Amino acid sequence: MIKQMMRVLISVAAVAIAVPVSAQEFPSRPAKIVVPQTPGGASDALARIVGQKLSEKWQQPVVVENRPGAGGNLGMEFVAQAPADGYTLLMSYVGSHAINAALYKKLPFDPERDFAPVATLATLPFVLVARPDAPFKTVRELADLGKRQPLTFGSAGNGSVNHLLGVMFNAAAGSKLEHIPYRGAAPAMQDLMSGQISLVFTSLPSVASAIRSGSLRGIAVTSAQRSQSFAQIPTIAEAGYKDFDVSPWFGLFAPAKTPPAIVRRMNQDIQEILKNREVIEKFQGQGADPFITQPAEFAAILKSDLAKWSEVVKASGAQID
Repeated sequence: MIKQMMRVLISVAAVAIAVPVSAQEFPSRPAKIVVPQTPGGASDALARIVGQKLSEKWQQPVVVENRPGAGGNLGMEFVAQAPADGYTLLMSYVGSHAINAALYKKLPFDPERDFAPVATLATLPFVLVARPDAPFKTVRELADLGKRQPLTFGSAGNGSVNHLLGVMFNAAAGSKLEHIPYRGAAPAMQDLMSGQISLVFTSLPSVASAIRSGSLRGIAVTSAQRSQSFAQIPTIAEAGYKDFDVSPWFGLFAPAKTPPAIVRRMNQDIQEILKNREVIEKFQGQGADPFITQPAEFAAILKSDLAKWSEVVKASGAQID
């Protein structure tokens, strides 16, 4: 009798082990969103907005964990090696996920193979900002002045989005803006405010309050359309550079081999969250617009951007060992 009961228990245990994660109740425990940048930036802000709503929907804690370093690569490597069960997500954006693949000679992960695209969250244009007393007020004035005298633009470092935007602007406008790399966006902004450099391309959330207060002037946004939150700021395309359109995406990834059923469940939940009026208003307060896609669409966007930014990085000459 005892032997028979043992055989039954062993059979039940074997069945339980064989049941795939996708068939289990998800979520059944706390989850976390890894942000591979420091607190306070666009990735961090968007992750916290979505994380809070996921926590409410799942009735489980969803913690945002910042793991900055190596241009976002440390946090990305951590998620790539995490269990593929849906409980560890990566908050990524075009800079760390598409640009780094071309910028770094060797990465400890593959940006496509080692991650499962879950859902895009938002597109967020960058903005060209200068001091209120800058000798230019428009893109055309900047382009003309940049051809006649030295002007400098700061960035978060070689190969960063704000560096590559300057390269793209020089190519489009025929100007000769000189790149000054910094160890992060914050010191670049400090030197801009103190007048040490002429301008900076940066994400809207990082300078939204400064633009609203008048301590910085928004010259132009980098997207094809004006930002809904800052409709008074024109686009670079409006100045005659019609093909200039850079509006980086932000989105969530899971480790590769995460069960498709879990990925679909998360995507559906995030789509509902992005349609929530409160979330839309919070996103727009950051200068971001909700961006809804299916996982397969997100994968196609990533593949396209890997090719696009590889060419831009090559043109810039930037590379990190």
